[in-house]
Amino acid sequence: MNGSTKGYLCVAAAALMWASSGTAGRALFEAGMTPQDLVQMRVTFASLILAAAFVMSARRMFRVAPKDLGYFVLLGGVGMASVQIAYFYTISKIQVMAAILLQYLSPILVAVYAVLFWGERPTAAKMIALVMALCGCYLVVGGYNLELLRMNRLGILGGLAGAITFSVYALLGERAMQRYPPWTVVFYAMLFAGVTWNVIHPPFQYLSASYTAHQWMWILYIVVVGTVLPFSLFFVGVNYVRSTRATITATLEPISAGFMAWLALGETLELPQVLGAALVITAIVLLQLQHEHDPLAPEVVRSQQPSQ
Repeated sequence: MNGSTKGYLCVAAAALMWASSGTAGRALFEAGMTPQDLVQMRVTFASLILAAAFVMSARRMFRVAPKDLGYFVLLGGVGMASVQIAYFYTISKIQVMAAILLQYLSPILVAVYAVLFWGERPTAAKMIALVMALCGCYLVVGGYNLELLRMNRLGILGGLAGAITFSVYALLGERAMQRYPPWTVVFYAMLFAGVTWNVIHPPFQYLSASYTAHQWMWILYIVVVGTVLPFSLFFVGVNYVRSTRATITATLEPISAGFMAWLALGETLELPQVLGAALVITAIVLLQLQHEHDPLAPEVVRSQQPSQ
């Protein structure tokens, strides 16, 4: 097996894991858990696991300049903390696939930002991708059906907030990765997100909550299989294939999430929503391919971190 094949398989596995964590999260919400509780446990436990892994095998990953701690507080305590709650709140309100697709608008938003503020060329391919993404999201959220649109209003707002907050997080994270390894950036983002959520949400109440063994199993699944392992696989994959190709491969996530939600939760999408999903994914692929061949494109759009 050559390096490229290994890279694509790693990224595809990461996408499947992220998709399954979204479906698992929706199952927990239907059983009564709140998005705030799940986000608090996810970022807290994930940062603890990463810290333990660093202590055992890579203590250099802890090293950051004291002057950069404030930047990591902003990245994690505001950026990552906001991304996580928007992601799971949206999943709690609308179909899993639709929620993930809304957050996948972030590359489009970053591209718009690059055109408006960085002087990037507004090529025909980028404009087509933007129109396709907007039309696709209109269909995905049920804009063609006013009753469905009204029912999904809070979920749609949450999904758009997720796309915007992840775009900000990606822009901040790219700057940090110019100075530090990706794992250092992810760890401190998770750490300060955990600090934020343990300040604004009652800490440790999950220890006294009456969660069943089945619920704890899904919580740990989301932390390990939905967070730590897919981040590992994604970064391994990027080492073998360009980050642009990795991002394209990661669009397997919303597709597989829709299939998993159908199998596990009985969620279905109407035909116009499926068409909208295809338009959004096509727009993302088109945009990433455009940046792969554009030497003037800002690196942040080429190498966005995974959102989940």
